[in-house]
Amino acid sequence: MFLILSKKATEEEIEKVAKDIDGYIKFVVDIKNNILAAGGTLHADAEKKLLTQGSKQEDLWGGGLDLETGEVDFDSMINLRPSQGNSSREVLSSDLRNKIEEIVRRLLK
Repeated sequence: MFLILSKKATEEEIEKVAKDIDGYIKFVVDIKNNILAAGGTLHADAEKKLLTQGSKQEDLWGGGLDLETGEVDFDSMINLRPSQGNSSREVLSSDLRNKIEEIVRRLLK
């Protein structure tokens, strides 16, 4: 199940998307539009959903939220962007990581 969020998720919505991977939520954040797609098992599926709704590839970054620990990670194949200076599955820029985490915490916590 996927949710596109532009406002804070309800507890019920969080429970639904957390069922895909038992307490862990994969997300793709659109850093320009301050929205995210949550849920599913592949970042690529959430990325595709956002692209069909008008997001731009260069604005989309993937990661995950562990609901038990509250830890946000920044690891996804969609983050491999040598042309944007990100040559890793991890988001390397601390400024970008901070922006992603701010959006995730605002919408999912």
